[in-house]
Amino acid sequence: MNRDFALRTVKAIHTAIWAFFVACIVGAPLAARLGNFRLAALLIGFVGLEALVLLLNRWSCPLTGVAARYTERRDANFDIYLPLWLARYNKTIFTPLYLLGAAYTAHVWWHQA
Repeated sequence: MNRDFALRTVKAIHTAIWAFFVACIVGAPLAARLGNFRLAALLIGFVGLEALVLLLNRWSCPLTGVAARYTERRDANFDIYLPLWLARYNKTIFTPLYLLGAAYTAHVWWHQA
């Protein structure tokens, strides 16, 4: 397989998975706001499983290692189609959003009428 094609494929898959998890992070508090606590819990659980995968992989996505096989580049977005600044601060941005969303979900669930 062509290295450039392989890298583009890995980057596309990585970006799609990233978008899924961002949707989960944003969707959980929205689902809670609408009273759909099962969906909110499912979305929080998906992201929790992803956090476990990252933890077990030394805070790196396993796809980063796959992408590294096809290029010598190592800038923050060599393995994903994100702007450099977003790839660089991805965990810094989305970890607090996830935790706040999970806390909000718990709060709304606890205080539901």
